[in-house]
Amino acid sequence: MSNRQTVAVIGAGFSGLLTALHLTADPDGPTVRLIERSGAFGRGAAYTTGNPDHLLNVRVANMSAYPDDPEHFTRWLAGHDGWSAHGGFVTRGVYGDYLQDLLKIAVESSAAGRLLLEGDEVVDVARAGAGWKVTLGVGREIEAAAVVLALGVLRPAPPTAAGPELLASPRYLPDPWSSKAVLDNDIDEVLLMGTGLTMIDAAVTLWRPGRRFWAISRRGLTPRSHAPVGPRPQIETPRGSPIEILRDLRAASHDGRWRGAIDDLRPHVRAIWQGWSARQRASFLRHLRPWWDVHRHRLAPSVARRVALLMRGRELVVRAGEVTSMTLGRDGVEVMWRPRGGKLSRRLSVGTVVNCAGLLGDLDRATEPLLRQLLSRGLIRPDPSRLGAEVDPGSRLIGTGGAQPGLYAVGPLTRGAFWEITSVPDIRTQSSDVAQTILGGLKEATAAA
Repeated sequence: MSNRQTVAVIGAGFSGLLTALHLTADPDGPTVRLIERSGAFGRGAAYTTGNPDHLLNVRVANMSAYPDDPEHFTRWLAGHDGWSAHGGFVTRGVYGDYLQDLLKIAVESSAAGRLLLEGDEVVDVARAGAGWKVTLGVGREIEAAAVVLALGVLRPAPPTAAGPELLASPRYLPDPWSSKAVLDNDIDEVLLMGTGLTMIDAAVTLWRPGRRFWAISRRGLTPRSHAPVGPRPQIETPRGSPIEILRDLRAASHDGRWRGAIDDLRPHVRAIWQGWSARQRASFLRHLRPWWDVHRHRLAPSVARRVALLMRGRELVVRAGEVTSMTLGRDGVEVMWRPRGGKLSRRLSVGTVVNCAGLLGDLDRATEPLLRQLLSRGLIRPDPSRLGAEVDPGSRLIGTGGAQPGLYAVGPLTRGAFWEITSVPDIRTQSSDVAQTILGGLKEATAAA
């Protein structure tokens, strides 16, 4: 064991766990230190929930943790009791059980000390000779040949319309996934900032009879629903500008089968994104991204029906517009917002504001201490599209001095390079690729020594 090199994986959600599993699968591979500050290894924020209404947004058949074994998850389900499926979608809690089972098997089957779970926070990562030094919150240091940032989804930035008094009060919930995201029973009106998947989760979680949610975003678009699996339209390998690809997508789905057309486009998304110029990417993000998001990232049908009932009963009211101010009062929050295309502002009184803005991309607005430290050291930098950190095609982080040997990122932090890198089918491939790159690099270094 003393001859093994060490790889530190920071973050033990899906992307970090899968990277660690691939690294330990090689019997001659490194010692892997999987570091997680929350103490919950394998689940991450997405799969910690025990709410039975929180279903996966992808069908069971496409949720295997291993890209080369697409039936792995379905076989696991067949060997376990106590779960149920809703139209091919299981709860996120069940998927969290699956991930923790994979972690348990890896710890038990690997050589003693190969996979070490570190319940601590990483406060710094710095160069140390040809490798890296990882500093933990307790002051302990880990020498590593390679480091992988698997930080998951970053907490969204506070809304600009909210002042410091509101942001510091219990009437503002910055993270709907936090265990502290609970509402008093006497709160009847709630503002959800955003109308995407995070908003749906918050509404389902915080709902009670008599409570009404107001959801406001720039365009007021909400996620569409999955449909039963049916015939797939044919779509040629797409190429061209965002507008040209949109035109081809519409042509392929003229009969209403747009879901199949988008699913057929999925294997080409990375190549399309990487083939666009910076100007074309900016055009897509500015004009088409909201429409892509609600059609591409869909709801399980049972969740969509639940949301439709809430909207029909006006328990969930979705509006397109801009929140211009939020003022903390004695009995709640006074919100001023302007409908999209309108000139006059409207007033809304709510008991609590919940930030459901979704993914944060611009690193210059990130509050994550480790990212702030890496930015100050010049080890990382924002990608040109301001979607995360800049990486090369092999997921190596790029700093002010170029690509950093031995410093990698997996998951949503790399959206600027790969775009579609937030769901299981995409991350499982990236984590496998990064692990194989690291293993290959370590073997080359050993052979050269």
